[in-house]
Amino acid sequence: MLKKRIIPCLDIKDGTTVKGVNFQGLKNAGDPIELAKKYETEGADELVFLDITATIEERKTFAELVKKIASELSIPFTVGGGISTIEDVRKLLEAGADKVSINSSAVKNPQLISDLAKEFGSQCVVVAIDTKFVDQADWVHIKGGREITNLKTIEWAKKAELLGAGEILLTSMDGDGTKNGFDIRITKIVSENVSIPIIASGGAGSMKDFENVLQQTKATGALAASVFHFGEIDIRELKNELKTKNIPIR
Repeated sequence: MLKKRIIPCLDIKDGTTVKGVNFQGLKNAGDPIELAKKYETEGADELVFLDITATIEERKTFAELVKKIASELSIPFTVGGGISTIEDVRKLLEAGADKVSINSSAVKNPQLISDLAKEFGSQCVVVAIDTKFVDQADWVHIKGGREITNLKTIEWAKKAELLGAGEILLTSMDGDGTKNGFDIRITKIVSENVSIPIIASGGAGSMKDFENVLQQTKATGALAASVFHFGEIDIRELKNELKTKNIPIR
């Protein structure tokens, strides 16, 4: 059985870590490099770094910041935001990222998933899916959650796997920033319908929430932001707690 991973997420805007609720109302959460170092010390298994306005403003993720983060970290980290070409990915991997996360660009050009997998290997291609329950169905959203697509979440997850994605980062927009718990329903459905690893994201508010999503679904990782950024949950304590519940944790 794959050991479960605890993954802090740093949403970056203008070089600063920010956090909102339901993708809105962003608050400053600190310096990304300082936070990244802190999380590594606390025992985070991986980090995700998302330039959350790169796609909207149609600019590229800052490779310079990635370089700085890489020079301070030894744990794997994933970078996303505004990535749309093989060249974008090459720059980020050369800057020190271990994996890249693509969302809007993959929806618009699914072939990109296959091209990246072929060029760099599936293991470094993470397809991020922002999902929201609308009109009795789960729909994929793009552009930082601002635009609904005509793709159903489960179908897109299956297609992403088929095209060569090595992992899916599944964010419930309904749960994002609410601290009401991970969206067990959609995480369960998606994780049972694909064979690649699923990272659950959106809604973490307590240690119990991590326990629930890792026990009740096949997710292999749980990602959170504000509970870590604002010191509400210590990663060391969280991992110890999960071990006492017999959850296979790294």
